[in-house]
Amino acid sequence: MEFKNIDSCTSFTQLMSQEPCNVKKELTKNRIQAYCIAEGGGLSYNYAAMPVDEAILKTLQELSDEQQLIEKYVALLNGEIINTGEKRLVLHQLTRGQILSTVFADGEDKGEFYKTQLDNIKTFSEEVRSGKIKGSTGKTFKTVVQIGIGGSDLGPRALYLALKGSQDSSQLAAKFISNVDPDDAANVLEGLDFESTLFILVSKSGTTLETLTNRDLVIEAIKTSGIKGINPAKHMVAVTSKTSPLASSESVLKAFFIDDYIGGRYSSTSAVGGVLLSLAFGYETFSQLLSGAHEADKLALGMDITQNAALMDALIGVYLRNVCLLPTTAILPYSQALNRFPAHLQQLDMESNGKHVNRRGEAVAYATGPVIFGESGTNGQHSFYQLLHQGTDTVPLQFIGFSESQQDKDIVVEGSTSQEKLNANLVAQIVAFARGKEDTNPNKQFEGNRYSSVITGKQLDAKALGALLAHFENKVMFQGFLWNLNSFDQEGVQLGKVLAKKVLEGCKDDTILKAYADIL
Repeated sequence: MEFKNIDSCTSFTQLMSQEPCNVKKELTKNRIQAYCIAEGGGLSYNYAAMPVDEAILKTLQELSDEQQLIEKYVALLNGEIINTGEKRLVLHQLTRGQILSTVFADGEDKGEFYKTQLDNIKTFSEEVRSGKIKGSTGKTFKTVVQIGIGGSDLGPRALYLALKGSQDSSQLAAKFISNVDPDDAANVLEGLDFESTLFILVSKSGTTLETLTNRDLVIEAIKTSGIKGINPAKHMVAVTSKTSPLASSESVLKAFFIDDYIGGRYSSTSAVGGVLLSLAFGYETFSQLLSGAHEADKLALGMDITQNAALMDALIGVYLRNVCLLPTTAILPYSQALNRFPAHLQQLDMESNGKHVNRRGEAVAYATGPVIFGESGTNGQHSFYQLLHQGTDTVPLQFIGFSESQQDKDIVVEGSTSQEKLNANLVAQIVAFARGKEDTNPNKQFEGNRYSSVITGKQLDAKALGALLAHFENKVMFQGFLWNLNSFDQEGVQLGKVLAKKVLEGCKDDTILKAYADIL
């Protein structure tokens, strides 16, 4: 197995000479039927409106084989060191179930370690939800609040919001504190009944400054609430590593463990997301999410790119980035439940593949990860679609849609339901971007030939959501392998942290502009 830069591949040289096909001309019913791949969780990935044809697909298959993408995925699953920057294994897929060999590290079977954490989460969440475990003043817990930042917030928050509408009335409400901005915590804490609130403190190291600052703010709020007999330690659990200061701290009711092989942006299917989702919705819902993700992980092992949705998505993305030279991608879910999913994918993609050096620390001579942004439809149509349709830049689009709504609360207006209107808009946008519209008035001219894919399913439930999450995680992984990047570290976030500490040590009482000048 060889890790090499993409521009050293013979197939990549061939790909660079292949002009994108014109989807304005090529998009047909037959193409829509042919260019479709089944994904886990009952989803399917359709790339009929992407600028690829059979010749390009043949070269993309050759590139996948030459870069040994499936072999590298197998190596990752089998516990080889893939995170070269930190010399670590990469095991987030193992949190949803074992696929290949048993992985041993740190003197233990890591699959069993993750299963043990799931068992602990299941038992604890059931005892909280049944009222067996109560707050320190005897009230049952009705609200959970996750305190964490980055991957400890974005993924779990996106998944919670995505499932909230599909659950019954027995769910616990969930809130999130992430920003070190004190107004964030203040807004969440305002009106909370501390006696019936359980806080989940998420910090792998147990030393994350923003998270511990917010923890202390919460503890101070509880202590000064005037509630007689309340004990903050009985209202807080930790998700952390076995070696962290929080692991055996008396300041928390219980600790659930993660390890160094689960990166923050990949941690939603570990205890980082599992504790919150199991408390809020019940463990069975989280188990279904894991099942959908596991199904997608297994499908991602397919060598044939026309049968492997995540692999095809990754390869087309590289074609768009390196041949078409398109630096941006928009994520457009036509599901309000997924309104925070683009923010999670921003971190997943941009923190993973926003790199300028390869796995050996050598500068690369080609473009890597794109800028990711997005908004749920149809809100986005009234925001930035003007630029997408008639702007000077082509922005590849990734649509997501479901045939049925989650809550089944709909009415017929002018002959159609709201869900039918939503999906009509989704389909219309795909066609409008691809086909455009001729008009003698240049201001009303739509050039068309704007590229898009769409992931569809029957309904956004936990299993479909797990598969959707894994699809994008695996897409990003494959693209990292293609570009020869380490997609599993994030050195780019460190410099700002170091300088922030310098500011706090030397000029913390200054105005922003004075501190700005003094730190130089």
